[in-house]
Amino acid sequence: MPKEKITLTLDAGRLAELRSRVGSRSVSAAVDAALVTYLEQLRHGAAVDEWLAELERDHGPVPVETLEWAARLVEDWAETRSEGRRKLVG
Repeated sequence: MPKEKITLTLDAGRLAELRSRVGSRSVSAAVDAALVTYLEQLRHGAAVDEWLAELERDHGPVPVETLEWAARLVEDWAETRSEGRRKLVG
């Protein structure tokens, strides 16, 4: 796959941590791998939004209670995932 050289402005602390973690390996490769994950998340989010819009067109608006329930599920999942990461890192 062709590569393109660019200039990035990154948070100094995060960059320092990345450099300390990848050592002699490529910072560019680590950033590229993170970009792959980020793009997958964006694509997934767009697909979910499209699916929800289709459901709303076909079945009408989602009740507020259902949206609140779904938001709690996502928040709980994100919190659990974050705790798991802290255990792996800490």
